[in-house]
Amino acid sequence: MDRYADRHSEGLRREARNGLTVWSTYRQLLENKPLTRLLIGEFVSSIGDWLYLVALVVLVYRETANPVILGIVGAARLLPYFVLSIPAGLITDRFDRRTVLLVSDVGRAICMVALTALVMSGSGIVPIAIVAFIATCFSAFFYPAFGAFLPSLVRNEAEFGPANSAWATLDNLAWVIGPGVAGLILLAGNLALAFALNGVSFGVIAVVLWSLPRASAAATARPSTPVETHVTETSAPARRGWASRIPASINLPAVTGIIVLDALAWVAFGGINILIVLLAIDVFRAGDEATGFLNVAIGVGGVLGALVSGVLVLRPRLGPALLLAGAWFSAALVLLGIAPVLSIAFAAIAAASIGHLVLDVARTTIFQRVVPDAYRGRFTGVLMTTSTASEALGTLIVPIMIGLFGIALVLGFIGAALFAATLFAIALIGRAADLAPGLYDADLRRIARLPLFGGLSPARIEGALRKLGPLRVEAGMVVVRQGDQADRFYVIASGTFAVTRRDEAGPDALLRTLGPNDVFGERGLLGHVPRTASVTATEPGLLFAMDGASFLALIGGRRGVAERFLALYDAPAADAAASHASGA
Repeated sequence: MDRYADRHSEGLRREARNGLTVWSTYRQLLENKPLTRLLIGEFVSSIGDWLYLVALVVLVYRETANPVILGIVGAARLLPYFVLSIPAGLITDRFDRRTVLLVSDVGRAICMVALTALVMSGSGIVPIAIVAFIATCFSAFFYPAFGAFLPSLVRNEAEFGPANSAWATLDNLAWVIGPGVAGLILLAGNLALAFALNGVSFGVIAVVLWSLPRASAAATARPSTPVETHVTETSAPARRGWASRIPASINLPAVTGIIVLDALAWVAFGGINILIVLLAIDVFRAGDEATGFLNVAIGVGGVLGALVSGVLVLRPRLGPALLLAGAWFSAALVLLGIAPVLSIAFAAIAAASIGHLVLDVARTTIFQRVVPDAYRGRFTGVLMTTSTASEALGTLIVPIMIGLFGIALVLGFIGAALFAATLFAIALIGRAADLAPGLYDADLRRIARLPLFGGLSPARIEGALRKLGPLRVEAGMVVVRQGDQADRFYVIASGTFAVTRRDEAGPDALLRTLGPNDVFGERGLLGHVPRTASVTATEPGLLFAMDGASFLALIGGRRGVAERFLALYDAPAADAAASHASGA
């Protein structure tokens, strides 16, 4: 058995390197139906948002033909995020988060209906700007609520990273699809249709949200699972001054590191967004169309970054992912500053977008680990406020600095500052970037090497381990009773168990004693018969149980597997009767 286990373990590692465990993780994530519905609904809504944003910019410029007014409207859109994000976070932590999201989406849907009517009636720019501002106020409540609601739908902390990566992928796909659809609508000359479709998208996500479970900050506990992580609280120095108002359960240095890194990253990214116009028209003299070409690089890089982050966040330690993303982003900024031709600038912007996205997903995942559920809304509001202010600062100061010192020097300085901020953040975050070992991880790793899982792909093994639930037993506890319906399969992690059979003619007969790595319960499930023996704990122990349907799905569907499984765990022929009874 040991030689088989070694071969199987090596095969598991080899197949994992081929990416099967990555695929299995996201396949398991998609089995979480509430989370999947939320992601798909918000993806549709994000496409609608881009329809709206493109149409709004075109409408304002068409009505005013004044770039200054266009800039004022654009800046006014950021103001609600800066002013309302923290209050929105407080509200999110006080009330049901699904309800906050519903109010936000229904409010924006009503605004889209109003904008559609205003555009169709030929109203002036003032009422349109007012309604757009109100819609942004509703959006300010969306992000803190969504940032706190998403983690409540995952099954354990190990899924924080994959869930964030999945959302980042869909959000960036919407960035690519939405403007393209908007272009087709504008080509048809129907601006009102863009606002109407965005209203429909809000209706879609409202229906999805209504079908999801309620999630308030008070409901912080999730059912324990075999891979649930457990954080042990340690004593910390008493906080003084303003910090004394922050609960001791929050890792303040880690949160500070996340906020600092987030701010520097958005200063850099805000600078890139405004720099695109300068590069296209003034530096490379490629005309207005080159602006669109370079904007595509942001979308392409965002999608690639989301895919890369999907692999990196599966690692238990996220510090290396932060370092890699920060170095990549910084190097891309330096390359952009010295890019001699438009194509290299495109590659540099795409690379910067990759680094920014990976940083964002890794930061978000660490943030969710270090901030308790009851406070995620308000801290997400803080992050939203600082990121909005930082992006606006970047759009303002980067062009001014470039005018004074030149593009190469300025982007080189920003790149160096970003890398320094990354190192600073990693030092502050420390071990908070690591996923704490699960309570049963060592047991599950040992179980994964049992012959039970021989011949299964890593994806099937990981899926099977997720179906195992821990069951602690005390001495004298009857786990399986003779004559009962077979409904579960058991693997012994620790302890000893007596297998007994009751005969009509006499007392219970001891058939066998089971110990760690033994299994029982399979015969009743495979034969669809009642339990043929009883199994009783003779000392405290730990079992992992799998429901009958999951066990049959794991074993069944492959020719000869059930027979080989029974033969593998059969005792020698001389003890055939005891073996039959121990199968329970």
